[in-house]
Amino acid sequence: IQSFVIDDLSNWYIRLNRKRFWKSEFNRDKRAAYQTLYTCLSHVAKMMSPIAPFYAEKIFQDLNSVTEKYEPESVHLTLFPVPNEEAIDADLEERMALAQTASSLVHSLRKDKQIKVRQPLSRILIPATNEKQVAQIKAVEEIIMSEVNIKKIEYIDDTSGVLVKKVKPNFKKLGQAYGKMMKPITQVINNFTAADISQIEREKQFPIEVEGQKITLTLEDVEILSEDIPGWSVARDNGLTVALDINIDSALKEEGIARDIVNRVQNIRKDMGLDVQDKIQISVQKGESILNEALASYSGYICEETQATKLDILDVVENGTVVELDDFEVILGVVR
Repeated sequence: IQSFVIDDLSNWYIRLNRKRFWKSEFNRDKRAAYQTLYTCLSHVAKMMSPIAPFYAEKIFQDLNSVTEKYEPESVHLTLFPVPNEEAIDADLEERMALAQTASSLVHSLRKDKQIKVRQPLSRILIPATNEKQVAQIKAVEEIIMSEVNIKKIEYIDDTSGVLVKKVKPNFKKLGQAYGKMMKPITQVINNFTAADISQIEREKQFPIEVEGQKITLTLEDVEILSEDIPGWSVARDNGLTVALDINIDSALKEEGIARDIVNRVQNIRKDMGLDVQDKIQISVQKGESILNEALASYSGYICEETQATKLDILDVVENGTVVELDDFEVILGVVR
């Protein structure tokens, strides 16, 4: 329950659907987003009721007092949820798991290189281990690109040589499973070729013969590492490898500045106590040339994201708020 609520519901579904929740028009899409969340929360309340009885009751009462969907007066008088087998879509779950893994890997690479998510990057490379995996990732490309703020995903053949992979034995696992035979097995693993590494990644197993005995190695018996290449950062987890292009040109830098401006204006709106739909006017004091270029190129985007009817670039902004960006200060004026 905890894993579902934190990893899948809160950090994934709710966060990725914020714009659906915030839509001003209560249309079918917004209603579907809320009904899905309602179903998840009400079922979680039922499932957790035997082990967290009071909090489960609080959630249930808060939900049911509005909808009156359930006749029982208490969550403890409702029937325990029964799985709807027809609603299970294993392929969809696999695709979404890949999207979550890819996003997590890119986020870890950004953190390692100290590149914030608001800074757009050009692309990631994903080695194609099999056609099914490529098809599944392509089906969720838009989610991945939006989540990690990249422009495109490129797929490369695992034998292209762009990414260099190394393999090393998982000594703890091999020692437990094979004991004294671990040493000759380790020698075999150390002699793996690029094709051997690709095979064990693709098929999840690799047959070998050691001292006249046939053994089938699994992915858990080895650790596969990917080396960084100049201008790229590489990470791997759960059979998926991603390489992030960490080069930032002037166009990407400008877009990153625009996103930072949006973030700072939203913070000012919050401090002013404005509602989501309240309209504002923004004024920005001229500064660094790249700031001025970013404002000129992305004024429409900034206005749309912040509910602004106008953005003025002025020589001087009186009584403005000084905000810090990465490399310089910006003076912003925000009025309702």
